[in-house]
Amino acid sequence: MRSVLAAVAVAAVLLAARAGSAQESSAGEHLFATCQACHSLDPAKRGMAGPHLAGLSGRRVGTAEGFDYSPALRAAGAQGLSWDEDRLKAYLADPEGMFKGSWMSAPGLAREADRAAVADFLMRQR
Repeated sequence: MRSVLAAVAVAAVLLAARAGSAQESSAGEHLFATCQACHSLDPAKRGMAGPHLAGLSGRRVGTAEGFDYSPALRAAGAQGLSWDEDRLKAYLADPEGMFKGSWMSAPGLAREADRAAVADFLMRQR
Protein backbone atom coordinates (compact mmCIF):
# COMPACT_ATOMS: atom_id res chain seq x y z
CA MET A 1 0.00 0.00 0.00
CA ARG A 2 2.82 2.42 0.84
CA SER A 3 4.42 1.90 -2.59
CA VAL A 4 1.09 2.70 -4.27
CA LEU A 5 0.74 5.88 -2.22
CA ALA A 6 4.33 6.83 -3.02
CA ALA A 7 3.71 6.26 -6.73
CA VAL A 8 0.56 8.39 -6.59
CA ALA A 9 2.45 11.14 -4.76
CA VAL A 10 5.25 11.12 -7.34
CA ALA A 11 2.72 11.21 -10.18
CA ALA A 12 0.92 14.15 -8.56
CA VAL A 13 4.17 16.10 -8.21
CA LEU A 14 5.09 15.41 -11.84
CA LEU A 15 1.63 16.44 -13.08
CA ALA A 16 1.76 19.64 -11.01
CA ALA A 17 5.21 20.50 -12.41
CA ARG A 18 4.02 19.81 -15.94
CA ALA A 19 0.88 21.94 -15.39
CA GLY A 20 3.00 24.79 -13.98
CA SER A 21 5.27 24.65 -17.02
CA ALA A 22 2.24 24.63 -19.35
CA GLN A 23 0.78 27.66 -17.55
CA GLU A 24 4.11 29.48 -17.80
CA SER A 25 4.36 28.62 -21.50
CA SER A 26 0.77 29.80 -22.05
CA ALA A 27 1.53 33.07 -20.25
CA GLY A 28 4.69 33.42 -22.32
CA GLU A 29 2.78 32.85 -25.53
CA HIS A 30 0.26 35.50 -24.48
CA LEU A 31 3.02 37.99 -23.62
CA PHE A 32 4.87 37.20 -26.87
CA ALA A 33 1.89 38.55 -28.83
CA THR A 34 3.28 42.07 -28.23
CA CYS A 35 6.71 40.99 -29.50
CA GLN A 36 5.18 39.79 -32.77
CA ALA A 37 5.06 43.38 -34.00
CA CYS A 38 8.79 42.94 -34.68
CA HIS A 39 9.56 39.19 -34.31
CA SER A 40 8.19 36.06 -35.93
CA LEU A 41 8.40 32.40 -34.97
CA ASP A 42 8.61 31.54 -38.67
CA PRO A 43 12.21 31.51 -40.01
CA ALA A 44 10.91 32.08 -43.54
CA LYS A 45 9.21 35.37 -42.64
CA ARG A 46 11.58 38.15 -43.72
CA GLY A 47 11.52 41.94 -43.56
CA MET A 48 10.50 42.36 -39.95
CA ALA A 49 12.12 44.88 -37.60
CA GLY A 50 13.58 42.05 -35.50
CA PRO A 51 14.95 38.59 -36.30
CA HIS A 52 12.84 35.45 -36.21
CA LEU A 53 12.97 33.69 -32.87
CA ALA A 54 12.33 30.11 -33.96
CA GLY A 55 15.03 27.76 -32.74
CA LEU A 56 16.45 30.39 -30.40
CA SER A 57 17.58 27.88 -27.76
CA GLY A 58 21.30 27.28 -28.26
CA ARG A 59 21.56 29.62 -31.26
CA ARG A 60 24.50 32.01 -31.28
CA VAL A 61 23.57 35.59 -30.55
CA GLY A 62 23.20 37.72 -33.68
CA THR A 63 23.20 34.88 -36.22
CA ALA A 64 19.66 34.32 -37.54
CA GLU A 65 20.11 34.02 -41.28
CA GLY A 66 18.82 36.96 -43.30
CA PHE A 67 18.72 39.54 -40.52
CA ASP A 68 20.98 42.60 -40.29
CA TYR A 69 22.04 42.67 -36.64
CA SER A 70 23.61 45.58 -34.79
CA PRO A 71 27.40 45.46 -34.47
CA ALA A 72 26.92 44.81 -30.72
CA LEU A 73 24.93 41.61 -31.32
CA ARG A 74 27.19 40.44 -34.16
CA ALA A 75 30.19 40.90 -31.84
CA ALA A 76 28.47 38.91 -29.07
CA GLY A 77 27.89 36.06 -31.51
CA ALA A 78 31.48 36.24 -32.73
CA GLN A 79 32.58 35.85 -29.09
CA GLY A 80 30.60 32.60 -28.98
CA LEU A 81 27.66 33.75 -26.85
CA SER A 82 24.56 31.63 -27.38
CA TRP A 83 20.97 32.01 -26.24
CA ASP A 84 19.82 30.00 -23.26
CA GLU A 85 16.99 30.66 -20.85
CA ASP A 86 19.09 32.60 -18.33
CA ARG A 87 20.73 34.81 -20.96
CA LEU A 88 17.34 35.52 -22.56
CA LYS A 89 15.80 36.46 -19.20
CA ALA A 90 18.68 38.86 -18.54
CA TYR A 91 18.29 40.34 -22.03
CA LEU A 92 14.54 40.76 -21.59
CA ALA A 93 15.19 42.66 -18.35
CA ASP A 94 17.37 45.29 -20.05
CA PRO A 95 18.27 44.72 -23.74
CA GLU A 96 20.37 47.87 -24.08
CA GLY A 97 22.13 47.29 -20.78
CA MET A 98 23.14 43.80 -21.78
CA PHE A 99 24.31 44.63 -25.30
CA LYS A 100 25.21 48.31 -25.54
CA GLY A 101 24.35 49.62 -28.99
CA SER A 102 21.84 46.93 -29.87
CA TRP A 103 18.96 48.12 -32.00
CA MET A 104 16.04 46.61 -30.12
CA SER A 105 13.65 49.44 -29.37
CA ALA A 106 11.61 47.64 -26.70
CA PRO A 107 12.67 48.58 -23.18
CA GLY A 108 12.40 45.07 -21.76
CA LEU A 109 9.99 43.42 -19.36
CA ALA A 110 9.83 44.82 -15.83
CA ARG A 111 8.32 41.77 -14.11
CA GLU A 112 10.59 38.78 -13.46
CA ALA A 113 7.62 36.41 -13.89
CA ASP A 114 6.93 37.86 -17.36
CA ARG A 115 10.57 37.47 -18.39
CA ALA A 116 10.56 33.87 -17.17
CA ALA A 117 7.33 33.10 -19.02
CA VAL A 118 8.50 34.59 -22.32
CA ALA A 119 11.91 32.93 -22.04
CA ASP A 120 10.30 29.56 -21.29
CA PHE A 121 7.97 29.95 -24.27
CA LEU A 122 10.72 30.98 -26.68
CA MET A 123 13.14 28.27 -25.58
CA ARG A 124 10.50 25.70 -26.60
CA GLN A 125 10.03 27.03 -30.14
CA ARG A 126 11.69 25.05 -32.90
